[in-house]
Amino acid sequence: MGLQEGNVFRLGERIALVTGAAAGIGRAAAESLAAAGATVALLDIDPSVREVALALPGGRDRHLALVADLLAPNAAEAALRDVVARCGKLDILVNNAGIALLDFAQALSEDAWDRTMALNLKAPFLLAQAAGREMIRRGYGRIVNLASQASVVALERHVAYCASKAAIVGMTKVLALEWAKHGITVNAISPTVVETELGRKAWAGAVGEAMKAKIPAGRFARPDEIGALILYLASDAAAMVNGENIVIDGGYTAQ
Repeated sequence: MGLQEGNVFRLGERIALVTGAAAGIGRAAAESLAAAGATVALLDIDPSVREVALALPGGRDRHLALVADLLAPNAAEAALRDVVARCGKLDILVNNAGIALLDFAQALSEDAWDRTMALNLKAPFLLAQAAGREMIRRGYGRIVNLASQASVVALERHVAYCASKAAIVGMTKVLALEWAKHGITVNAISPTVVETELGRKAWAGAVGEAMKAKIPAGRFARPDEIGALILYLASDAAAMVNGENIVIDGGYTAQ
């Protein structure tokens, strides 16, 4: 179907898995994909993800809630098996779950480094690997990895976070290169500070105002703006967008 034929942003009959879906960007992604017609499996360690799934369009009978800890052994493979068993396939993976444990480089603990890498890098890889096997088998797939502006610029006290997000971009490019021949696209999104509940707390007061002053747009991003970009990358309109790290930062990294 050409881009002028039909609505290329409709995702009817598509099955999506979104991690970290109980709040923030993950919830916005789930809402955006569901509004476009996808059936969404929402995964989070927070049991409130069940209420989020029910609140989506057609939620009670259409969407799934998976309460799981992605740091648990075999959690990624188990989540993929569950989705495919209950929905028959997986078309879209949104790797959103992550953590930010901040400290100056000379003071950051080894445990904080390891936890950051485990959730921000290892878990997304294992999910993408499991999803990739299913998508290769079917000859179609869309994978969207949440990185950060911290993947391309330095931020004080973010050494582990910056390293993990830069690695996500590198991983994205390799998967895109290897899997394009199977009808799979793999892309990353790198937002500036996003006005999630955690984002508002972390960047409250003077530190937040100072950060906004560095952003040409003069504000932080909204979760729904990130959700809209995820929808685009998951849609047929973005079939030729592959291996990209799309920065959505109001011009912060243009300077």
